[in-house]
Amino acid sequence: MRIATFHDHGGPEALVLGEAPEPRPGPTDVLIRILAAGVNRADVLQREGRYPPPSGAPKWPGLEVAGEIAAVGEGVERWAVGDAVCALLPGGGYAELAAVDAGLVLPVPAGLTMAEAGGLMEAACTVQSNLQAADARAGERLLVHGGSGGVGHLAIQIGIALGLDVWATAGGPERAARCAELGAQTIDYRDDEFETTMAAAGGADVILDVVGAAYLSRNIEALASGGRLVVIGMQRGARAELNLGQLLTKRAHVIGTTLRSRPLAQRRAIVAAVEEQIWPLVPQAVRPIIHATVPLSRAADAHRALESGTVFGKLVLTTGD
Repeated sequence: MRIATFHDHGGPEALVLGEAPEPRPGPTDVLIRILAAGVNRADVLQREGRYPPPSGAPKWPGLEVAGEIAAVGEGVERWAVGDAVCALLPGGGYAELAAVDAGLVLPVPAGLTMAEAGGLMEAACTVQSNLQAADARAGERLLVHGGSGGVGHLAIQIGIALGLDVWATAGGPERAARCAELGAQTIDYRDDEFETTMAAAGGADVILDVVGAAYLSRNIEALASGGRLVVIGMQRGARAELNLGQLLTKRAHVIGTTLRSRPLAQRRAIVAAVEEQIWPLVPQAVRPIIHATVPLSRAADAHRALESGTVFGKLVLTTGD
């Protein structure tokens, strides 16, 4: 089968088309013929050598896919050959086939295209699991950093659908306006200090942060009393100083999470919770915005686009080229 992979860490040009043996599903696995695969920041970090895949996962990137089931393991009961599904992967989505545990698979929601389904699972699982980790409740104020990103634009929609008062940061008036169209109150971080704006609004009860170190102290300032900061990315650094006095005064919580390195049982539980809580909202209240689809053979171009900072929503690779 064809894959998009790299032989050495480096820039987007390191991604090349290659071949790998077709995977065989284990007893509790399904084999998916991939039609669409989401492109995520984690894929860029993996290509750069900063986010290695967990043990046992394929070495090429790809955390989410959509397609049709091509085969099922002998212990699988829910799924059958031909079912349209999307799946959360520990890696290996940049390919024509992937074997994945059946508990990490969900049906493609009615009304979504295959490309939209290919860009849904990783973000939906990230948002649901982290809102749960923060014990976010209806009526609370949620600040989403990177509201125009693959996770951020879905976090806005999911937060609003769950009854949260959603605010989002974005870079530039056009991107901020598009976040506002999704229902968020927006802060253009190029012109405004988000911590000042949030403090004036009463502070954020929950912050979902993909930025990391550069925003740590500012995020604490932006929190309301008893607020929870959930760090889900490190786009601008992994080390920062923390004013513990400020943290104590606000009785704040700082939570750090990852998704793909969790034990299988936890990932299965997250996928089950997404089906129960998020799938009923799709597509009426929650729908991925696909910035562009890119052929698998041009995965390097997709990474260049993602790194350019011009993408709104998700980029999706397709295997039909």
